[in-house]
Amino acid sequence: MATMMHIMSYLKSSRGRGLLFKKNGLLDHEGYTDADYPGNIIDRRSTSGYFTFVCSNLVMWCSKKQNIMSRSSVEFEYRGIAQGVCEILWLRWLLAKIGFRLDAATKLHCDSQSTFEIANNPVQHDRTKHVEVDQHFIKEKLGHKLISIPFVPSLEQLIDMLIHVVSKHRFEDSLDKLGITDIYAPT
Repeated sequence: MATMMHIMSYLKSSRGRGLLFKKNGLLDHEGYTDADYPGNIIDRRSTSGYFTFVCSNLVMWCSKKQNIMSRSSVEFEYRGIAQGVCEILWLRWLLAKIGFRLDAATKLHCDSQSTFEIANNPVQHDRTKHVEVDQHFIKEKLGHKLISIPFVPSLEQLIDMLIHVVSKHRFEDSLDKLGITDIYAPT
């Protein structure tokens, strides 16, 4: 109840906030994905999430608890990336259907060094058998140049605000980067 009241208080104090879509000549598309360590002591499931941008405008976002328990940090991070890749593939398909040609791979930013190295390593190791299906799926999309997975430092990871507790300053900074503005704020 206390958490709900905290959320309601935030919503009441930020009535003028909303997404501002800006016209941009470039058809760039990128995403951010991350997952947290299983912090819920009751079910020990991780929370993963993603943001997806088209023309530097936020168009899709999600944060949800993973369906199964992960046995390692690489596993829950990799599951988060696989979920982000699925959404990017759907978005690429949708953009192609409405007439946009996407030549470049969609960047899916990840802040896990070990997950980044596994995704970009063509050799499968015995230590990655628990993520084998996701690994083959992601490697196939990397091979077809539909996605790329660049590393992003944790402090520049936008998705953290949906899956971690962040400071007020970092939260406000992330809102600006996401294009969420207050229409009542003085200019």
